[in-house]
Amino acid sequence: MIEFTQVALQRGTNFLLENASLRIHDGQKLALIGPNGAGKSSLFALLNGELTVDAGDLSIPAKWRIAHMQQEVSATERTALDYAIDGDRKYREIEQGIATASDDQVLTRWMDAMDEHQGYQVPVKAEQLLQGLGFSQADMQRPVRDFSGGWRIRLNLAQTLMTPSDLMLLDEPTNHLDLEATLWLEGWLKKYPGTLLFISHDRDFIDSVADHIVQLHQKQLSQYPGNYSAYERIRAEKLAQQQTVYEKQQERVAEIEKFVARFRAKASKAKQAQSRLKELQRMELIAPAHVDSPFRFEFPCYEKMSSPLLAIDRADLGYTDKVILPGTNISIVPGHRIGLLGPNGAGKSTLLKTLCEDIPLISGERSSGEHCRIGYFAQHQLESLDVKASGSLILQRLKPQASEQEIRNFLGGFGFHGDKALEVIEPFSGGEKARLALACVAWMKPNLLILDEPTNHLDIEMREALALALQNFEGAILIVSHDRHLLKSTVDEYWLVDHGKVQNFDGDLDDYHDYMNHRTDVPNPTSSQDVNAVNAPEAKPSIDRKEQKRLEAERRQRLAPIRKKQQAAEKQMEKLQAELADIEEKMGDSDLYDASRKDELSALIQRQGALKSELEDVEMEWMDLTEQLEAAD
Repeated sequence: MIEFTQVALQRGTNFLLENASLRIHDGQKLALIGPNGAGKSSLFALLNGELTVDAGDLSIPAKWRIAHMQQEVSATERTALDYAIDGDRKYREIEQGIATASDDQVLTRWMDAMDEHQGYQVPVKAEQLLQGLGFSQADMQRPVRDFSGGWRIRLNLAQTLMTPSDLMLLDEPTNHLDLEATLWLEGWLKKYPGTLLFISHDRDFIDSVADHIVQLHQKQLSQYPGNYSAYERIRAEKLAQQQTVYEKQQERVAEIEKFVARFRAKASKAKQAQSRLKELQRMELIAPAHVDSPFRFEFPCYEKMSSPLLAIDRADLGYTDKVILPGTNISIVPGHRIGLLGPNGAGKSTLLKTLCEDIPLISGERSSGEHCRIGYFAQHQLESLDVKASGSLILQRLKPQASEQEIRNFLGGFGFHGDKALEVIEPFSGGEKARLALACVAWMKPNLLILDEPTNHLDIEMREALALALQNFEGAILIVSHDRHLLKSTVDEYWLVDHGKVQNFDGDLDDYHDYMNHRTDVPNPTSSQDVNAVNAPEAKPSIDRKEQKRLEAERRQRLAPIRKKQQAAEKQMEKLQAELADIEEKMGDSDLYDASRKDELSALIQRQGALKSELEDVEMEWMDLTEQLEAAD
């Protein structure tokens, strides 16, 4: 058992912990949460013996073996496999003893030690770990120096998992993992027999692995039973007792209820639609737990739209020496909300980079609508930020006509309050730079958002704010993310990138997990269909491409008036709802019910009735138009 008793931890002039107490029992799996800068990594250093308490007492069993994941790894000539095996120091010690044994008696002792340690299974275990984390058999023999920073972090994770331990400390273990590796790691950690304490901003990962939550807040450590969803419910109940917080809570819940109401009619028999509706309904319950979030922003959408916004026809995608996605045909239209799925290396990022013209087509056509405005976020954009400039200056360069107050108000929604917006960004953390890069994307009012792992470096509060902003975005969305909560709460459909194809995926994330578990190197044509394929019997030859393009253009033209009417109905609904809310606010005034204001009250009641009737008609029209579009799709 680990016990903190009235612990104080000071870094510089600031106290990270003050009179903090906590008890961790053997075998518990705890997620450590708290805002960036609260001291989570320092707490790990305390447990790992790198820091000592400034007051109070920290008790850790003396014989406990601790495995701690490092965040950096130096370039070395050691192979990836050897580097992972190095985590088992006892194995390396026995291996060295066998190699340097002076006589048969000493050799026998070392060989017995190897049997007792089950050392002959160690290389096999290391290979399984590396494979689960996405390394190929060939990768295992490559030197560590050949791998990029993200893949080196995976090697650090593999080395940590190889370390025999009673306590494991993992700091953001999923940060550089794709969805498949994240799912594999979840399964591995669930079976881990020791005590686990991990820092993560991936709420679905926390929900799957953790049985307790430890919150580091206001220099105190508070423990909650259950996973992150349970913690949110408990915290929401506490906050709801405070009147000032309760009012803010209702605003947040109303926003989500409005979104659910708007899309409830779309949740037909499709499994993924039903899954998304459940997710949105659940968000009504968790909203109160985030009412004090420092982040609140939106993605303004460019007023004009083209249909399609972006299309690729008969295109080979990849690089000059290698075609990754041959003969690709895709079309993105207004209203598309797409999550890209596929194993690592299948071509998801290649597709995004091609759409954004970061890399050219090898062959084929890329056509962009007249009013297409792309907002592109990828990790390399963090590196391209001018670190000598402030966030305010960067936005000013993008839109010189904007006022300083407008810029500062906008940056405030992304957590850059007051003078923080004027500070040079060079010393900013990875999370702060990621928030600023997202602010740059939103600032330019796109109508097509293309996001490649947007949640890396973001904490839970910022991820929640991002999910809400994407839900309310009126343009099209294409996302690659290992954050399942973000995908489930913001996309309507999935495209699968695998076996050199981009295809519709008929299912949700659970179905995708099953697909990956049963995936082989041979494409499975029954699992999905080309995103622009015509529904013809499989035995018939595909129709002429020119004819297909003509039919698609004809279909878009036929649906355009319906889509336009639907969008107009949406705007009318929003206008009526706003006017109704205004009337209801006025009717909450007790003075309105004085005899002298009888006529005013009567007029408001009549107007309220007329608005409700009109709103009901518009909602029925919107639902009918939505059904027409769905039937056409």
